[in-house]
Amino acid sequence: MVGRVWDDGPMLFSVQVEVSLREGVADPQGSTIERSLPHLGFDGVRGVRVGKSIRFELEATDESAAVAEVEDLCRRFLTNPVIEDSHVTVTAVEAAR
Repeated sequence: MVGRVWDDGPMLFSVQVEVSLREGVADPQGSTIERSLPHLGFDGVRGVRVGKSIRFELEATDESAAVAEVEDLCRRFLTNPVIEDSHVTVTAVEAAR
């Protein structure tokens, strides 16, 4: 959904940012978890990678503006763009008050 849903004022969006290490970047936490799982009876688990999830609400004029702001926030603050990637999900919640 792109564009305004409500006619009056800014909209409120629920944002979820999933941050993960880029392919080829060592993931010592993931490796530690993967090595430990067989000792706990979880055989056959491979390729464990650890990331982080960041959730917040954001006011913006429309969904496109919200996505652009969150992507800029990711590049400038939430991720290390040299070693991390991010996946952004933006969902309209309601008209902001």
